[in-house]
Amino acid sequence: MSVPWGYLIGLAVLTLPAIPVPHLPERLGTVWYFICLAVNELPLLMIAFFTADTALAASQGDLANPVAIAAAVVAGACVALTAWRGFRTPHALRKALGAAYTPRRTSLARLLSPFAIRPRDVERTANLSYGPAGKRNLMDLYRHRSHPAGAPVLVHFHGGHYEMGRKNTQSRPLLHRLAADGWICISANYRLRPDAGYEDHVTDVKRVIAWVREHGPAWGADPDRIVLSGSSAGAHMSALAALTPNDPQFQPGFEDVDTTVAAVVGLNGYWGRYFGGEVGSAPLDRAHADAPPFLVVHGDHDTLVHVADVRRFAADLRAVTGRVAYAELPGAHHGFDLFHSPRFEAVVDAVEEFATAAVSAPATRA
Repeated sequence: MSVPWGYLIGLAVLTLPAIPVPHLPERLGTVWYFICLAVNELPLLMIAFFTADTALAASQGDLANPVAIAAAVVAGACVALTAWRGFRTPHALRKALGAAYTPRRTSLARLLSPFAIRPRDVERTANLSYGPAGKRNLMDLYRHRSHPAGAPVLVHFHGGHYEMGRKNTQSRPLLHRLAADGWICISANYRLRPDAGYEDHVTDVKRVIAWVREHGPAWGADPDRIVLSGSSAGAHMSALAALTPNDPQFQPGFEDVDTTVAAVVGLNGYWGRYFGGEVGSAPLDRAHADAPPFLVVHGDHDTLVHVADVRRFAADLRAVTGRVAYAELPGAHHGFDLFHSPRFEAVVDAVEEFATAAVSAPATRA
């Protein structure tokens, strides 16, 4: 009786996201992340794939092998567990934000077509220049086609280990949703390593804020209501910018621009010191009691930034500022912000509620 190796390999890939892992070396953690990404964030499609693949294996007689039967049972249970964890996300977010958090009902059609296609009522103006660094200082602006006035602003920065990535690849479900609900949303490139260091990254964040201050009203934006958001490395640089308002070190040539913001949203963020460990390059090095509120969202299965490190960061920052909401997502890996998954739809609900409250606070309006 032959062993159906192809079927078993497919089942192994479906099983891996359900397994919690300890700290891994960087390269191994990266490989694990890429293997798990689609399975973890597209659970309904993976259930459909598992069902079809198992039916095909049965029709070909592969399930006559007891090893294949046992593997199918284990893989089916793991796929179901992965999906269940994704649908449990609202509970983790409610724990962080309180009972007022009210997730929307997501349609089945949306979850079965999870790719971030821009809604028809949202327009995107691409490649606006906000600084002198060519294509690395370009940004995209999203807004409702009705062109609302006095809209709050969400500015997002992509991840990529500070070495790769671009503005139109991450958190697009978030950008589309908020733009459809009347926000002005900006997704920006920034200078990358090795040509840039952390001071350059933070300066680029502040250049975007300066652009909103000067040009935002012409696009319908309220420049006094800005929320910074970022994924992975983008969360790190957004935090540093928010914690250093009006610091001339990071505002060369535009020292007089007000770069305060209303809040920060960090998705699967890295929060430690920059390459080389320079003092001052970590958000905690810059933390102070007057910092804006933070929403930190992280997965407990993240193999690139271990969840234990993020727990400590959130607790330490809360001890200084008193305004940190930390949501730990069950079963989530790095990069959970790419698709219209059950998990990220719930996170988008939480981000919108948190950001709306932040820009509506009396101190922000003042």
